[in-house]
Amino acid sequence: MRVLAIIPARGGSKGVPRKNIKLLNGRPLLSYTVESALGSSRLDEVVLSTDDNEIAELGRQLGVSVPFMRPPELSDDSAPTFPVVMHAVEQLENAGLNFDAVCLLQPTNPLRKSKDIDGCIDLLETTGADSVVSVLSVPHQYNPKWVYLPNENGELELSTGECSPVARRQDLPPAFHRDGSVYVTRREVLDNYGDLYGRKLRGYEIDPDRSVNIDTLEDWILAERIFHRRGRSVRENKLYCS
Repeated sequence: MRVLAIIPARGGSKGVPRKNIKLLNGRPLLSYTVESALGSSRLDEVVLSTDDNEIAELGRQLGVSVPFMRPPELSDDSAPTFPVVMHAVEQLENAGLNFDAVCLLQPTNPLRKSKDIDGCIDLLETTGADSVVSVLSVPHQYNPKWVYLPNENGELELSTGECSPVARRQDLPPAFHRDGSVYVTRREVLDNYGDLYGRKLRGYEIDPDRSVNIDTLEDWILAERIFHRRGRSVRENKLYCS
């Protein structure tokens, strides 16, 4: 199975301005995702999709390919992810490069490891799933069988549509939510369903200690605390100090 990795990193970001090149624990945020991608044994090609020349140059220095620039209409705050993925896939296919699956790696998840990427691809290949996403276990208090939603009359109803909640925590079924670190999708699913999921979705569970999704300054501070707690040293690399 030939797998393409796409790292989307646009120049504009409101929550944390210029976050993709902002230093996190002494390194550009983008560098963590590039490192995990290049360390994967299952990825055949890693490309950076960006509209920003500075980010493009950083990507090249970090060792990833930047074979095209992303157009402005796919680079603003309202641009969804799927068209960005399709743009990258079509650009490479037009150049004669074809893949069996596409792996989306967002720079906002700097704690992912290469083994997480490989594990998702292995699961996609061995199960015949349409796609695999990294997931985290939902705390029991937020399990769908315990979560209530207001109806049109303002009355609370279980999100599952059932009349009564599960009585004991021990009897709750497992529940998961996406953590955003890894998405792997078969190429034909992108065309057949117009999304990254298809109909047969599998989850690859991530260690919660290695999950953070940076969208806001508060998320950034949390990530810094995690790195500090782990005692990760800043690499002495001129690239990271520029």
